[in-house]
Amino acid sequence: MGPPPATEPGSGAEPRYSLSMQQDWPAFDRAPDPLGLTFNARALAGGAELVLALLLLILFAYRRRLYLLAWAIGWALTALAMLALARGYANEHVGRVAVGISKLLPILGALAFVAGADAYRRRPRFTRLHGLILLPLAIWFLLAPLALGVRAVVVPGHVIGAAALAIAAGAHFLLYKREKLVGAGLTGVALVLVALGQAWTAGRVSVEISAWNEIELRALFSAVMLSILAAISMHFFAFEDMTVELQHTNRRLENAQTDLRQMVITDPLTGCHNRRFFDAVIGRELERHRRYEIPLSVLFVDVDRFKAINDSFGHETGDRVLVAVATFLARHVREADYLFRWGGDEFVILLSCTEAQAERKGAELGAAFKSSVEHTSLPPTVGLSVGCAEVLPDSDIMEVVNRADERMYEAKKRGQSPFSHQRSRKR
Repeated sequence: MGPPPATEPGSGAEPRYSLSMQQDWPAFDRAPDPLGLTFNARALAGGAELVLALLLLILFAYRRRLYLLAWAIGWALTALAMLALARGYANEHVGRVAVGISKLLPILGALAFVAGADAYRRRPRFTRLHGLILLPLAIWFLLAPLALGVRAVVVPGHVIGAAALAIAAGAHFLLYKREKLVGAGLTGVALVLVALGQAWTAGRVSVEISAWNEIELRALFSAVMLSILAAISMHFFAFEDMTVELQHTNRRLENAQTDLRQMVITDPLTGCHNRRFFDAVIGRELERHRRYEIPLSVLFVDVDRFKAINDSFGHETGDRVLVAVATFLARHVREADYLFRWGGDEFVILLSCTEAQAERKGAELGAAFKSSVEHTSLPPTVGLSVGCAEVLPDSDIMEVVNRADERMYEAKKRGQSPFSHQRSRKR
């Protein structure tokens, strides 16, 4: 337990510890001494980059996007390059080939990053020319170390790797310019930094080729940090892409809902509003006209001799007549007013005007139709009969529509339409 704590003689004070007593405390009861750890730097770096590849593969399993797979392959190749030199080789020739492989794989990884940028929104483009370029490159990095020694691949490996990373960065900058995705720009910046690190290593190694291993190990930590930065940028790009895709999906759903809503409230033959839309808006329109004391009238329009046209010329001609009448009415109705296909050959128009103004408008429509462009392609006997009624503050809208319908029929019977006796009313 050690000697007892020291006290001042005769003071009656509590015992106090001297500083020298701390040296005899148990080891677990004090700050630990620094430990010297020995680790394989390349193995740790390769493991870290394998983790980056694995994370991208997990994201690919969820997203199924080729650019994610290309990025994962790029990091996996870079990790394998690290792991190729993470152990020693008893056979000198095998060791030289391992050095060549370790310089070739990062180049292929950088080209995978290029393919990743190219694979966004489309399939990557591989041609025979790419194979003709890669094949002699691979042969050189595998065989040159055996014939010429590792110096034949160390500096070229860093130089070509830096160039390939620069190309990958440029591809991501172009992707940023085209798609306006911040993640693509960040990835390009990170790849530029990795390429600069490779170029710096190539410069140092070219000056002192005999120390290439030590130079690479000193630059390894910064290279791994820059790789992690690039991988984070790629993940940011992937999540940004998901956000953009969700926005596009929501926009498509909104457009589909708008189209569906338009289909529900639109007559498919004439393109006019239908009875369903009339029921949906009439309450709001009545309230608006009452609140602001704006007059409202109903025009009821009927096509003369429509049944006879169907019987004589067929339903295709009848449909053509309805489309022509609807086109004519839409051209002569203000945007603030409403045009509805009421049923069969009947149309209803809501006008913001008095009954007298609506009556004049109806007469103008009947006269203008005979000289309109639409009428020239129709049987000469086709005409329009119009009746009108004003919506009073205490009116029931369906009573007003029926009153306009009756007035239209009465006008037809009085001889405004010479073929009114042939009309079959649709109730």
